[in-house]
Amino acid sequence: MKEMNPKETSRSAAFDMWMTSPMPMVTLTKTFEIKRLISYAKKHHLKFNMLLCWCIGRAAARIEPFYMLPVNGKLFEYDKLAINVIVPNANGGINSCDIPLTDKVTDFNSDYLRMTKEVALHCKSTFTDDAMVVGTSAMVSTELDCIVNQYTDKFCNPMVMWGKYRKNWFNVSLPISFQFHHVQMDGAHASRFLRELQIEINNIRRLNI
Repeated sequence: MKEMNPKETSRSAAFDMWMTSPMPMVTLTKTFEIKRLISYAKKHHLKFNMLLCWCIGRAAARIEPFYMLPVNGKLFEYDKLAINVIVPNANGGINSCDIPLTDKVTDFNSDYLRMTKEVALHCKSTFTDDAMVVGTSAMVSTELDCIVNQYTDKFCNPMVMWGKYRKNWFNVSLPISFQFHHVQMDGAHASRFLRELQIEINNIRRLNI
């Protein structure tokens, strides 16, 4: 991680316009077709949430602004990404767990299972300082059309959220909400991320594990 001079980055104008905005967060929602992802998870005995988180990381890794993050009036650049998941713990509460993004889904799965198990057991959150973290939150007790997170400068990281997926005779769909800080990226970058995420989901069958 290194601090950047905003004037020397592609986010210079956005930094000037949105860094001091009281509500700089933007939320976009897209409905995804996820039947292939569910089938792949069942076939290979993998957790659906883990696979979706890996696809989220893969899509984000191709969007340059994901590697920059505004924090406390400054702009930082990272050379790698991590995915944050919310973990129910042994005391009935929740904790956070930052999982490093890896190229191979098998490596990500191993880290996901090991790290979330430790967090749940010890009831202690784990965070990383050397990666730009994409937050996630899965609220699967019911179907949700859209999720809007709290608009606060206490948490500027991008956030991907979803509820329970929906089945019909032909497909399985899942509305996913994506919240981002306007200094970090514009709507065009966010829209491209959502498009790339659907591509990652569609291509999941091509993986060899």
